[in-house]
Amino acid sequence: MKKFYIATDHAGFEVKDFVKDYVRSLGHEIIDLGPDSADRVDYPDYAKKCAHAVLADKGSFGILICGTGIGISIAANKVPGIRAALCHDAYTAKLTRQHNDANILCFGERVVGRGVIESMIDAFCEAEFEGGRHAGRVEKIEGCSFGADLG
Repeated sequence: MKKFYIATDHAGFEVKDFVKDYVRSLGHEIIDLGPDSADRVDYPDYAKKCAHAVLADKGSFGILICGTGIGISIAANKVPGIRAALCHDAYTAKLTRQHNDANILCFGERVVGRGVIESMIDAFCEAEFEGGRHAGRVEKIEGCSFGADLG
């Protein structure tokens, strides 16, 4: 059993209950971090809330949803230790766990349908980080501070 934290903005709110029910049907735990309505909110606030919950609860994962998944994934990745992956299908969801050790699955409510959402969640839950050649890359991601030294 895995533990997930979920958060959205107003543009991802309509699919949130569907995702929560699906994750529970797979036998996993899911904790809703908001929002509680489809009223306009700022996605960075919810990305931060989910990212910090995942970091504080070792071994847990997150699901973040906005209209496209782009903004909320960018915001989550600002939190050191988070590897939030914007996915569009089961293949990208599987590989982001296997190769990037992603700890947050992101997608857009306006971009993917419910069947694709189910397949992404399945793939994300079933895949495990492969380590090996990927471990060094993940370590580099964790140590990234790109600033002015991009040369």
